[in-house]
Amino acid sequence: MPRNLIINFNNEPCYEIIISNSIDKLDSEILEKTRKTYKRVCIVTDSNVAELYLASVINILERTFDTVCSFTFPAGEASKNLDIVQKLYTYLIENNFDRKDLLVALGGGVTGDMTGFAAATYLRGIDFIQVPTSLLSCVDSSIGGKTGVDFLSYKNMVGSFYMPKLVYINTSFLDTLPDKQFSTGMAEIIKHGLIKNFFYYTWLHDNVNLIKDRDRDTLEYMIYESCKIKKKVVENDPLEKGERALLNFGHTLGHAIEKASDFSLTHGECVALGSVAASFISLNRGHITESEYMSIINTLDSFNLGMPISGYSKDMIVKETKHDKKMDGDKLRFILLQKMGNAYIDDTVSDEELKEALSNILME
Repeated sequence: MPRNLIINFNNEPCYEIIISNSIDKLDSEILEKTRKTYKRVCIVTDSNVAELYLASVINILERTFDTVCSFTFPAGEASKNLDIVQKLYTYLIENNFDRKDLLVALGGGVTGDMTGFAAATYLRGIDFIQVPTSLLSCVDSSIGGKTGVDFLSYKNMVGSFYMPKLVYINTSFLDTLPDKQFSTGMAEIIKHGLIKNFFYYTWLHDNVNLIKDRDRDTLEYMIYESCKIKKKVVENDPLEKGERALLNFGHTLGHAIEKASDFSLTHGECVALGSVAASFISLNRGHITESEYMSIINTLDSFNLGMPISGYSKDMIVKETKHDKKMDGDKLRFILLQKMGNAYIDDTVSDEELKEALSNILME
């Protein structure tokens, strides 16, 4: 059975998240949920996803919309930049797209972030929807309206908050997802449990095998529960002025490691490493126990995440955190665990604490 969630802001419905095991109703759901009839639809996707799903999505949308076209860019984080956005602008202009038309982000986080940013800025705003194809984008980047691109070597430095008109999650897309990409989504899912719901974290720990087997019912429940957590957080703090920052657990050091690796490590691998480091600081401050810390490591390790890496400098990574967009003046807004299932924002984490935590995940 499909599961739906409605994102509300200021007590008013903003958009709906649909979780289904099929893409077949995408066209009718667009009409029903947006209450608009779009003349032109442009599907934005990367070269990998295009080979798998673009033709079928075009066929579904052509049943309802007059003009359906597509813009495909090279897959990978390296494409998440203003040059690709400029090419998308040009494509939309040449194909006469206006404010009454629609963009469809078909892909993972790179596609969703970049399409959302283009939608927010093209003609000062054009509608878009998210159709995530990776586990990471299903539970994280497609929800909450964060859009953006990398600028030079700085991750997500240029962007805006711009809400989609619909998020349509088709769990059958996950059948073709490589194991490494599946695991990168699990880093964010485990994070959701750690920061907001210890019972959910325990469920994840107890159902590792079913999750790894990609049991359809298990995945649907897991995605639904993670989306519920993110839904509540973004409703309370849509512009990340407070509580929403908790979703950055593991991300401050994670983003620094990601940059240091020149994006050779996946986002989830880096978030998992950052989560281990943040958990270690939480342990040292007496917020969680040694057994709880080891549980976090073991749960991440079940998905080949959080394991120490070599070839990186602690000093370089700590230095890189100073460029984090979550800096508050000269203070680093770091997310720690107050206890399992309850995170908080801390601006007192020292460079020495960061380096000690990094010693647990870096082999120099």
